[in-house]
Amino acid sequence: MSLDKPSQEDQSNAKKLSLDALSAVKVMVIDDSNTIRRSAEIFLKNSGCKVILAEDGFDALAKIANEHPDIIFVDIMMPRLDGYQTCSLIKRNARYKTTPVIMLSSKDGLFDRARGRMVGSDQYLTKPFTQETLVDAVQTYASLGKNNQEEAD
Repeated sequence: MSLDKPSQEDQSNAKKLSLDALSAVKVMVIDDSNTIRRSAEIFLKNSGCKVILAEDGFDALAKIANEHPDIIFVDIMMPRLDGYQTCSLIKRNARYKTTPVIMLSSKDGLFDRARGRMVGSDQYLTKPFTQETLVDAVQTYASLGKNNQEEAD
């Protein structure tokens, strides 16, 4: 399993949220696999996060406006609207361009990672993921997402 770490600048600017602070974090998980959605939901809820699930990019875009997630995990390989397209649409919206988006994929190639960066993703996690990698990503990026959302409001 591979984990793309934030840059040194991101790490120095971001303070990781404590596990206690995760109860205030809204996390969206977008994946066409029910198994992956449910696994992520269990891992994140066990850590105290509020979890919003979406089956694909269209479902997610409809829910984002109502739910205002602090951080978004999106699978790359989905029908209708793939993860790259979904991430690109999220990042093009002025209200959500600073919301951290983390790509989830079973593919671990350099091209896939580069394409994720090109559409604006903040990090790239490979499947299968663990509770530790998901929670670590949330702790790292959720504080950035919250701060950026408050500035946008």
